[in-house]
Amino acid sequence: MQSRRFPGIQRALVVVLAAGLAASVLVGTPALRSASAVRAAASSCQLDSAKGDIKHVIYIQFDNTHFRRDNPNVPSDLEQMPNLLNFIRNNGTLLTNDHTVLISHTATGILSSLTGVYPDRMGQPVSNSFRYFTPSGSSRTGVSFAYWTSPLFDPAGAGQTDFTPTMINENGAIAPAPWVPFTRAGCDVGAVATANTILENTAIDIPTVFGASSPEAAEVASDPGQAFADFVGIGVHCGQDSAICATANHGRPDLLPDEPGHYDGFNGLFGAKYVNPVIKPGGPMTDLDGNVIKDAANHIGFPGFDGMEAGVSLAWTAQMQEAGIPITYAYISDAHDGHGTAGNIHFAYGPGESGYVQQLHDYDQAFGKFFNRLAGDGINKSNTLFVFTVDEGDHFVGDAPTPAGCDGVTTACNYNRVGEINADLRRMIRTQFGDTTAFSVHSDDAPTVYVNGNPAPTDALVRKLERESAGLSWTNPYTGAVQTNVTQALADPVTEKTLHMVTADPNRTPTFTLFADPDWFLFATGGPACAAPADCASIPARTNQSFAWNHGDIQDEIASTWVGYVGPGVRRMGEVDSVWTDHTDVRPTMLALLGLVDDYVHDGRVVVEPLYAWAVPQSLLAHRETWLRLARAYKQLNGTYGSFSMAALAVSTRALASGSAADDGTYTFLEGQIASWTLERNTLATAIKAQLEESAFYGQALDEQLAKSLTDQANQLIDKAVAGAAG
Repeated sequence: MQSRRFPGIQRALVVVLAAGLAASVLVGTPALRSASAVRAAASSCQLDSAKGDIKHVIYIQFDNTHFRRDNPNVPSDLEQMPNLLNFIRNNGTLLTNDHTVLISHTATGILSSLTGVYPDRMGQPVSNSFRYFTPSGSSRTGVSFAYWTSPLFDPAGAGQTDFTPTMINENGAIAPAPWVPFTRAGCDVGAVATANTILENTAIDIPTVFGASSPEAAEVASDPGQAFADFVGIGVHCGQDSAICATANHGRPDLLPDEPGHYDGFNGLFGAKYVNPVIKPGGPMTDLDGNVIKDAANHIGFPGFDGMEAGVSLAWTAQMQEAGIPITYAYISDAHDGHGTAGNIHFAYGPGESGYVQQLHDYDQAFGKFFNRLAGDGINKSNTLFVFTVDEGDHFVGDAPTPAGCDGVTTACNYNRVGEINADLRRMIRTQFGDTTAFSVHSDDAPTVYVNGNPAPTDALVRKLERESAGLSWTNPYTGAVQTNVTQALADPVTEKTLHMVTADPNRTPTFTLFADPDWFLFATGGPACAAPADCASIPARTNQSFAWNHGDIQDEIASTWVGYVGPGVRRMGEVDSVWTDHTDVRPTMLALLGLVDDYVHDGRVVVEPLYAWAVPQSLLAHRETWLRLARAYKQLNGTYGSFSMAALAVSTRALASGSAADDGTYTFLEGQIASWTLERNTLATAIKAQLEESAFYGQALDEQLAKSLTDQANQLIDKAVAGAAG
């Protein structure tokens, strides 16, 4: 899957960090537990839904799976999975005007959904890898995927200079963990490949959780492939005194040293080696068809993140629920890439191509089996909150398909060239402008740039490089014509702060961010000027390690996502496009339905529109229309894809492209304007969040007059920014 990779020049790290990930299969038979056994095992879980009818939570987050069509003739991903789509449509609400956050990649998308906060408050605005500055001013690679309490993961190891938490909140501490309200309520929480809630690697996560001298660390040294399958990707966070995470089952202390209100006496199980015997004592873990889950090298256990097809991920989810784990979070790898045997290849399909259609068919069949299996266990829409969503959208890069009008269903689509335009930004700048300034990038179609020496935003070299980036033009290898708008937007730290991209770790703040045309994937080397355009921008040959689905950027097909809710308290509304939401809204909406409270303030809001009045706290309903107007204005004010942020980005783009070495007055003025707007925005957002949270979670009735005043102020500030963007 494209979004789990270390992009650009970091792709080779995948081999080092994820050796032996895939899975071949053998025939077996799924083991089911009776509905009474499921209920008995989960009896200690005390959720507090309005009528006490929610007994299970099943949260599924896809990688790159679309509600919208990528080709108007080809049914979308969800349209080709009718078992899932109809389950949501017929039993609940599918919100189709949802949005990711910046930068729109797997880690950032999943983590903002899990936590309900924007990336500046959980540490991962640039993913799936990023760069950080060292004291010398050079930059090194960090990786977004690491266990919740691990320090920053630098895969190079030796020479690492930044050891702040991977998941760092606005106070510089480890961000609050999403399983805590559940475990404090006595509920065990299963995690199936869901970002950073499980071990993500063996290099840093094993020492963090098990210890550097542990038997698990010794296994990493002696048999790294088996160790990956044994310890990465699968986990359970248990309520106090849960037998599932007992020491006899290899339970480890679930340490969250920075959790508000303390978090003591809780255990967790980490890895398929320890989880599988507990949830399925009768034999190896199998997928929904009964095939033993193991990788291409025959390591039984976790098959790697690209190996988490629907039939694998959903099997673990069902097995956990059947074992009495009532809360399960699961990740499903994308269907638009052919991953081979459990993720050992990466072949990018185009919309309607036969392999793509077949994988979506397989996913659809898996959901049919999943829902039937759960129903046999007594787990259904009457007692379970189901949440389905996706990390981000993405943009297909390739030629038009043949034959014209192919739909992929009755007529397969075929493609000549498929693949993002791989382009060397540093060499292109050197060729077009003669600028040899040394910089590195987080490779992406929205590359973050780190100028050597970590100069200030107003430094002459930085400003020159930003102007050049704004004016970058190059021959597009698909069209053969010179493209003058390779760069479509620019942000330096002033606007990166507006976009929630500046964390409490100053070393992670990019010098600037370039949002490119979504056909382009930009990296940076220190090579010479380009003798010909094709030397620095080309379409790679289509191989079993190809990529054609770009994301991270700001275009609508990338920013637009979807979320479906089914269960007690959720109205049957089918598809709803009129409600603007983003990833941070999922968390508070779930907790409001479940009667649970986080130990921090969310950046999202409870999406009350698809919920029955009886299902949410009455304090949300006392002034419902005023509350909704405030909430909707707030999202446009504070959301990364809201009107305010996108207007500020437009002004930023004009600012960074402006001026000259002799006169940078326009830049200075516009940057000051953005900074002033952002300060005002942050003050307003803090006040609005307090009103929304108090009414949603603390029984405090909305202050009608204050809410109206805050709504007016928010709309006025949005209008000011939009007018500024219009020039």
